[in-house]
Amino acid sequence: MLRNRVKELRARHGFSQTELAQRVGVTRQTIGFIEKGDFSPSIALSLRLAKHLDVRVDELFWLDEEDIDE
Repeated sequence: MLRNRVKELRARHGFSQTELAQRVGVTRQTIGFIEKGDFSPSIALSLRLAKHLDVRVDELFWLDEEDIDE
């Protein structure tokens, strides 16, 4: 499963889900689904999120250890 720190970093930057969604060009619902782990973003969206949250993509998203071994 793809894990992420979107909610944590969004809060750290003081963005609402709606604000972050507008910055990266998606809906608020998409941000919510990403934060809950119900949606895996495209590479392009991952890069936009990382840019607006001031982190590298690998600091924002990672795979569970058991998923890496498969």
